[in-house]
Amino acid sequence: MQNVMMASRYDSIIGQIVDFECKIIMLHEEAVTHVRMMLLDGEIPPGARIPERELCEKLKISRTPLREALKVLAAEGLVLLLPNRGSRAAMFTDRDMRDLFEVCQGLEALAGELACERISDAEIEGIAAAHVAMAQHYRNCDLIQYYRCNRAIHEAIIIAAGNPVLSGLYESVTARIRRARYVTPMTPSRWAMAMQEHEAILNALRRRDGVALSHILRTHLRHKRDEVMQAGFAVVENQSVTATLSDEKLEADAPS
Repeated sequence: MQNVMMASRYDSIIGQIVDFECKIIMLHEEAVTHVRMMLLDGEIPPGARIPERELCEKLKISRTPLREALKVLAAEGLVLLLPNRGSRAAMFTDRDMRDLFEVCQGLEALAGELACERISDAEIEGIAAAHVAMAQHYRNCDLIQYYRCNRAIHEAIIIAAGNPVLSGLYESVTARIRRARYVTPMTPSRWAMAMQEHEAILNALRRRDGVALSHILRTHLRHKRDEVMQAGFAVVENQSVTATLSDEKLEADAPS
């Protein structure tokens, strides 16, 4: 009888430990997801200090799960950890942006080839409808709504490729450049060219011409990379580190 009671108590303690660990894991994952979205949406701008105290209050968590979350985001390249000085949102260098767009070009080019083999007529018509809406926003000079349709078209092509591995890789890469890619202002001539490129994208899809679509998507994304660079979304190599150190010195010198 005593052995049964001890076993029951042991099981209860183990259950409590497991529940506690599960709760810690959930808090950690929620913190990672929430802070990641704040960084990607620009709520915490590149180069800005991560407001740990405010985030702990907002997410109702302690510093431990938040700092573990920041380690994950640092591994993703979204956060810069500063020994004994907290952390900052990473600033993309021109090389970072070039590298990310090169990978994105390759993934979208491959997706275009696969999509032309696998896309259904209904999916093509869905993309065509998004294109019509995007063209109307272009005529109305509504850049925000234009970009929403634009993003939907690119993501629909990824889905139509029917490759979960490609989709996962694409999401992890494009998430880091999404804000820059879909808010960058365009000159009238560049905007007109972008619309022409999207016309060509739709025509290649309708012809199911994977080679042509792959080439068009690569060119389209190269142009977008140039726009992002010109708009100042990336700094020159080593400039981000210099800027961070300068900010740290200013904060240290500021009167308390």
